[in-house]
Amino acid sequence: MPVGHAIADVSKVDQKQNAMANMKIATITKMYQQDIDDQGMSNPVVLQQYADADLQAAMQLEQAYFDKTQTSCNIDYDVLWSSQDKKFSITAQGLVQVSLAQGSDVYYELSCDDNDKNCQVADVVLNQDGKTLRQHLLENCR
Repeated sequence: MPVGHAIADVSKVDQKQNAMANMKIATITKMYQQDIDDQGMSNPVVLQQYADADLQAAMQLEQAYFDKTQTSCNIDYDVLWSSQDKKFSITAQGLVQVSLAQGSDVYYELSCDDNDKNCQVADVVLNQDGKTLRQHLLENCR
């Protein structure tokens, strides 16, 4: 294979990765903007509207647990802090990092369909240990 073709193939991969990164960032940006526009009062909550089927199922476990016990098994904070100053970027692992003004970061794992240019939130990484929202709900809401 001539060298010129290898370079062209790498360029296509980079373009596809950049396009995917842009789709992910656009999805999270839209999600945060919707939460701000709705003043956090969306029903269902904004994160659930953008979640894939697995994360939605975990979030429904939390609602069922609350309905049964009248106590929450969720994490004790809102992952969609309504901070006005946010910076969105992509990590080396392909997660969308949202850096908030108060110095904290939230990481979103997204699954994207390249055909319809649509992304959904697959999970939210809660801490440096790699614990995720879906794991937390599955472990604590049964």
